[in-house]
Amino acid sequence: MESQKKMMVVFGLVAAVFLQIMAAQTAHVVGGSIGWTIPQNGAQEYVTWASGQKFLVGDVLTFNFATNTHDVVEVPKASFDSCSSSNPIGSTITTGPANVTLTSAGDHYYICTFGRHCQSGQKLAITVSASATSPGASPSAPTPVSPTPPTPTTTPTTPSPTSNAPCPPVQAPSPSTKTTGPTASTTPGSTALPPSSSSPIVGAGLVLSLLSLVMGLFF
Repeated sequence: MESQKKMMVVFGLVAAVFLQIMAAQTAHVVGGSIGWTIPQNGAQEYVTWASGQKFLVGDVLTFNFATNTHDVVEVPKASFDSCSSSNPIGSTITTGPANVTLTSAGDHYYICTFGRHCQSGQKLAITVSASATSPGASPSAPTPVSPTPPTPTTTPTTPSPTSNAPCPPVQAPSPSTKTTGPTASTTPGSTALPPSSSSPIVGAGLVLSLLSLVMGLFF
């Protein structure tokens, strides 16, 4: 019972992967409704059809033709232009309808080698683009943006108030005023200082007073 559950899980995973691969592929029926045949309006019919398609790696080209009436083979551009099958890429497919898987990006060229079918326009040229899931394909990374260096800002220098200011003129001292009496007249604007208590006259008076007091105590 356990082994059956494991087998069912594995089968489910395989089926999911298969469905994802099938969904990622696009089948292009070459020529649309006319199929792979000699076009009535020449090779331009296949050019017009291919211009309306988008071919990616992993897509499938379906060439609808009857067996033994046409074939299909991939050739290089030179052989495509000259309708020559001398340098085929891979084997010529003679059984229709034929499915060709696009395995690489770039230009691909196909022709029919029956008689003069190629010269009559039974030839196809397509351009295949790399798909998002093809090997080597990766989303393009954003271009790094170089950081813009900050613009230097300069602070205007304020000149010092005294750097360029003219020096004030030096005021000459006023002549001394003679004093008459106990209070001396001073220059206007100046402050008169009180007499100092340590004057020699006051000090002598204090000494004499103390001596008189001492002598009065003893005599």
